[in-house]
Amino acid sequence: MLATVQQLAAGTSEHWGPGGWWWIFPLFWLAFWVIVITFIATRWRRGGRPWGHSAESVLAERYARGEISVEEYHERRDVLRRSR
Repeated sequence: MLATVQQLAAGTSEHWGPGGWWWIFPLFWLAFWVIVITFIATRWRRGGRPWGHSAESVLAERYARGEISVEEYHERRDVLRRSR
């Protein structure tokens, strides 16, 4: 009994292993991947791409800012749609 009390006081014991906290890291990684997959799936369902803008949206923005004419917008949009 005295040896056990001395081991506890010194912070050592006969048992070695992960202890009672082993479940935190798997739970963290599970939550991390669920959040990442949910974010990507939500973006795809809304019609957007997870990274960057589509070529058509960039073209529409350029037209809205007046950088290209209506004819040029329709021409380039048709080319983009044919290349898919």
